Amino acid sequence: MCGIVAYIGNKPVQPLLIEGLKRLEYRGYDSAGVASIDGGKLQIAKAVGRVANLETELDSIGGVSGSIGIAHTRWATHGGVTQINAHPHRDRDHGIALIHNGIIENYASLRTLLEAKGHEFTTETDTEVLGMLISHLYDPENGVDLEKAVQAALREVRGAYAIAVICEQEPDVMVCARKGSPLLVGIGNGEYIVASDPAAIIAHASQAITLDDYSVARLTRDGFRTSTVDDIEISPKVMQLEMDLEEIELGDFEHYMLKEIYEQPDALRRCLKGRLDKNEGKVVLGGLMSYAKELVKSRRVILTAQGTALHSAMIGEYLLEDLAKIPAECEYASEFRYRNPLIEDGSVVVAVSQSGETADTLAALHEAKDRGALSLGVINVVGSTIPRETDAGVYLRVGPEIGVASTKAFTGQVAVLTMISLFMARRRMMSPEASARLMQELDRVPDLIERVLETDDLIRKVTEKYVHRDNWLFLGRGYNYPTAMEGALKLKEISYIHAEGMPAAEMKHGPIALIDEGMPVVFIANQGNQYDKVLSNIEEVRTRGGHVIAVATEGDEQIKTLAEDVLYVPAVEECLSPMLTVVPLQLLAYHAAVLRGHDVDKPRNLAKSVTVE
Repeated sequence: MCGIVAYIGNKPVQPLLIEGLKRLEYRGYDSAGVASIDGGKLQIAKAVGRVANLETELDSIGGVSGSIGIAHTRWATHGGVTQINAHPHRDRDHGIALIHNGIIENYASLRTLLEAKGHEFTTETDTEVLGMLISHLYDPENGVDLEKAVQAALREVRGAYAIAVICEQEPDVMVCARKGSPLLVGIGNGEYIVASDPAAIIAHASQAITLDDYSVARLTRDGFRTSTVDDIEISPKVMQLEMDLEEIELGDFEHYMLKEIYEQPDALRRCLKGRLDKNEGKVVLGGLMSYAKELVKSRRVILTAQGTALHSAMIGEYLLEDLAKIPAECEYASEFRYRNPLIEDGSVVVAVSQSGETADTLAALHEAKDRGALSLGVINVVGSTIPRETDAGVYLRVGPEIGVASTKAFTGQVAVLTMISLFMARRRMMSPEASARLMQELDRVPDLIERVLETDDLIRKVTEKYVHRDNWLFLGRGYNYPTAMEGALKLKEISYIHAEGMPAAEMKHGPIALIDEGMPVVFIANQGNQYDKVLSNIEEVRTRGGHVIAVATEGDEQIKTLAEDVLYVPAVEECLSPMLTVVPLQLLAYHAAVLRGHDVDKPRNLAKSVTVE
C-alpha cells in the first residue's frame, strides 16, 4: 500500500527522495510528502494527489535541502485525504518527524493518554499518535535518545508498522523499524536508503538489509546498528538485490501492465529454466529438496492466498489432485486466519503471494504453522517476509511486477504450482514417461503465449464492440473456472466495469437472470474434458440474447457458429491451458481500461501489495 523512501548520506536529498517516490507510485496512494533536516532545522512539504503535486508544492516553497530526509506516499486509513493528514507528521517539542506504513490498532487509547499529559493533536491519523508518543518519551538529557525513544514507543503499540524517524536534535541520525510491513535498508558507500520496496533502492545500492519484525535500525553516515525493540543487539542478514534497473523502466510501452503482459513468455522461460529435467522426467526445485520425503508422505495440501494469487492457487488445487493424487483445498487467507482450521498430521500449507508481504496470507501462514503444518511459499519478491517464515518454497523468477493489476505473476504462479505438483507426482506414482511428456508441454508454453500475443489487435477490436457495456460475465469449467474469475477481476480492477466470474454451470443457478440483450458473456471454451458442456452453456446464453465472446482452441470451427467473437489460443494439455487462456482476458481488460480513459497502472482505490487488513 503506502510507500516509504528515506535517505542519509552526502547527496542532496530532495531529488533522490522524489525519484524514489515516483518508483513507488504503482503501489497506490492519495497524498505525498517529504521532510529533511538542514542546518539543524526540520523542513516539511506535503500535498494531496500525485507526486507531481508534491513537486509543485516544493517549487512554491523553494524546496527542501540537506542530505538526510524521509518521504512517503499515503493511502488514507485513519482520517480523510487532506494535506494535514499526509505524512510526514511532526511533534511540537523536539523537531521529530515520522513516516509510517501500517495501522496502529491501539492509537485511540494512546491518544487519550497523551492528551491527558498535555499533548495536542492536529491530525486524525494513527501515525501522529505514534510520533507524539516517541516525542513524549524522548529525553536525551536522561539518556533516552531517538533510538531508545523509538524502541520504548514501539513496545507500547499494537498493530503493524514500518517507520522512519528523524529529529532536529540529532540531525545526523535516522531510526527505522518494522513489524508486519516491509522495510529494507539499502547499503551504499557512506550512505543508506530506506524503502518499503526494492524498486526505490536499486538505482543506488546493490545490497540491502531486510528488517525482521520487531527490529530497529539506527543509521548514521558512518554505519548502522540493528537491535530489537527491547534493545537487544542483532546481526542482520545482508542480501544481494536481484532486481535490474531496466526491469522497472517502462521502455517503449505505454503502460507497465501492457509491458508485463508482453513479458510473460520471457518471464516464464526464466521461471522454468534449470527446473525441468526432461531426461529423467523429474522437476528440480532446490528449495523443496530438503522436504521431499515429507511432501511425498503428505496427506493434505491447503493453498492460501488473496486476489489474483488466490485464482492461481485454485488452479494449484486442481493440479495437485489431478497430477499428484493428493487431497487439496484452496482457502481465502482472510477467512482461514479467523477460522478454527483442522490441521492434521501430514498437512502442508502453501502460501501464494506476489509480494511475499500480503497481510492476510502471512497471518494464515502463521496460523497453519502454529498448528503444526509444513509450510511452503510461492513468492516473487526475493527476501520478502513470507519466504523468510516458511519452511521451504519456490521463487517465481518472473522479475518485478509494477502494474497494480497482476499479470505475469499469475502465469508464473501457475507454472510454479504445476512444477510443485509434478515434483510430488513423480515421487508418488507418476511414470517418468508421463512426467517427461507433461514437462515437454510445459516447456512449450512461453512460445505458445507469444502466438497469443500476436492476436492483440483483434482483441482490441473485439473489446471496442463491448466496452460501453457495464455488466459482464466470465464463465469457465474445470481448470479454467479460476481463469474466468481472474478475467473478471482484471476487468473490474482497471476498467471499473462490473464483472463476475464463475463456473459455467453455476450460471443456471441464479446469475442467468442477469443476461439480457447484448450482455457480453466471456466463455473459456478451449477443447477439453468439458468442452461439450461448455457449448451447452453457450446455447443457454445465446437464447437469452447474450453476446458470446469465446476463448477457444485454434482450429475449432464449430465455436464460430455459436459465438459472436472468437479469440483463439494454441492447443495444449488441459492442465496447462490457464497460462494461455488468461492472456486474451488480460489484454481485453487492458484495452477496456484504455478505451474508457482510465489510468491503467494506478487504478483507483487499489494498491499493489495489501499489507494491512
